[in-house]
Amino acid sequence: MPNIQLPDGSVKSFAAPVTVADVAAAIGAGLARAALAGKVDFGNGDCQLVDTSFSIDRDAKLSIVTAKDAEGLDLIRHSAAHLLAYAVKDLFPDAQVTIGPVIEDGFYYDFSYKRPFTPEDIAAIEARMVELAKKDEPVVRSVMPRDDAVKFFKDMGEHYKAEIIASIPTNEDISLYREGSFIDLCRGPHVPSTGHLKVFKLMKLAGAYWRGDSKNEMLQRIYGTAWSKKEDLDAYLHRIEEAEKRDHRKLGRQLDLFHLQDEAPGMVFWHPKGWSIWQEVEQYMRQVYKDSGYLEVRCPMILDRTLWEKSGHWENYKDNMFTTESEKRDFAIKPMNCPGHVQIFNSDLRSYRDLPLRYGEFGACHRNEPSGALHGIMRVRGFTQDDGHVFCTEAQIQPEVVAFHSQALKVYEDFGFKDIAIKIALRPEHRIGSDDAWELAENALRNGLRACGTEWEELPGEGAFYGPKVEYHMKDSIGRSWQCGTMQVDFFMPGRLGAEYVDEDNGRKTPVMLHRAIVGSLERFIGILIENHAGAMPLWLAPTQAVVMSITDRQARYAEEIQQLLKKRGFRVHADLRNEKITYKIREHSLQKLPYQLIVGDKEAQAQTVAVRTRSGEDLGAMPLDALLARFEEERAARR
Repeated sequence: MPNIQLPDGSVKSFAAPVTVADVAAAIGAGLARAALAGKVDFGNGDCQLVDTSFSIDRDAKLSIVTAKDAEGLDLIRHSAAHLLAYAVKDLFPDAQVTIGPVIEDGFYYDFSYKRPFTPEDIAAIEARMVELAKKDEPVVRSVMPRDDAVKFFKDMGEHYKAEIIASIPTNEDISLYREGSFIDLCRGPHVPSTGHLKVFKLMKLAGAYWRGDSKNEMLQRIYGTAWSKKEDLDAYLHRIEEAEKRDHRKLGRQLDLFHLQDEAPGMVFWHPKGWSIWQEVEQYMRQVYKDSGYLEVRCPMILDRTLWEKSGHWENYKDNMFTTESEKRDFAIKPMNCPGHVQIFNSDLRSYRDLPLRYGEFGACHRNEPSGALHGIMRVRGFTQDDGHVFCTEAQIQPEVVAFHSQALKVYEDFGFKDIAIKIALRPEHRIGSDDAWELAENALRNGLRACGTEWEELPGEGAFYGPKVEYHMKDSIGRSWQCGTMQVDFFMPGRLGAEYVDEDNGRKTPVMLHRAIVGSLERFIGILIENHAGAMPLWLAPTQAVVMSITDRQARYAEEIQQLLKKRGFRVHADLRNEKITYKIREHSLQKLPYQLIVGDKEAQAQTVAVRTRSGEDLGAMPLDALLARFEEERAARR
């Protein structure tokens, strides 16, 4: 007789084994209709997410999962991927299904078919999904021995599924889910029936190699999104629309900031206006270096293979490195700056009194990213980091993490980001060093964040191969999250590269190395800034902060005087003295998203004032020049 403890602490007892659905029904009809799955804990600390058909035959704790829960939304998306495959097989019986996972905000499914799907096909597939969902067909789980499952799918002509199952150990049973005429390999769980899938939309079509290998067949990937409420779908579609308007690649061309071309894949050609933004970001971060006790350094771009072997990069990162050869020696273009900074540390005898020793470099790095992964200036092969490394003792890790945390949050706020999520990426499967050292490094980061009084999320398996890291995820103006800053604890690389210092007892010790960056790749960070501000940069970052426009030729000299006055005070100002209508000039410069437009006519020239318009179109009226300067300087200093 199982006794089921519910989240509120109450207990329901049953005379026989009971399903999750039965328990939900015993609680109430409303919950029975809303139940998507259950979280079951049999007291061994292993909480399982299970179907509503799962039978509980002994005492357990149970939570009913509905669409209001995060797990419920993932279930909806997972089941929507199966519904997509069901619709494709229903309309195109010769198509073969492969894999269909949940991704952020949605799902996808890969298909093999004799011809490319068309936009009309995608519309028909979505319409068929709606019809199948309305049929409210039960989603039923079954189990089959592995070899039987391989034969079952081969007989169906589903060779990709058979290949997936054949890679599973022989002694494992295979979990299958059927809805109507469609059956698929899946661990589950799934929604109880297709009727629970009410809010979804197919988004786009793309290509994807089978198992991610370019030597394999190119499949067709259909992306979709699914939500529990229509309002959530509408909000998501609005974010997508906003993201398209803010695409940094489009704005980069429109605002003449940068371009990319095939002769240098993944490398950026910065135009004068874009380079102005770069310089503002770099000089700001250079001041952060100085204020935080970092010594700026510069290391070679190319280093001998032997150094990369000692650091562990040649073994663990070689596929992402550009390599070259000269005079029968192998070299690599640096993908990161850390080994070079260790060489600077090693160039002299260091004492414990020198620690912590902080190096910073705007280091140009190159990584051989796959061409399919490149994305404007967000994902490139050549980039520059605000890269820093701290050589310290174990006792100094916590104060360095605390100082960095405060520093990073201040930087993000100055750039307009206030919603920051903190995460710790823990040891990956492929790593160097002992588990004891990893435990020490991970706890050092936890203790540092704990001392900051901040909360964090942990990400198992996502650390670097040489150490765990704190990640800073910024939320932008339309709700997207970007991971930029990082602080990593590394107990291994300094020892591998022979770094030592003399301790208080005159013995030799290996320092701890902290890898840190706040904005990370400057290219990517500037792309994020462009999209966050939709190209309308705040005054301190704007390539051109104001334009002075004359109404007629009579005001040309006065307009030039204003331009020179502002330039002498360090502002980036352009004078438009063309013989064009002022309405034409205003419209043209508005498209360039300049913070201010300054207009001078006879009245302004005589009164030594200027008519001021903001980027939003607000008319501030005539303003004396000293008041204008005070406004500009206050806004620049405040970084609003």
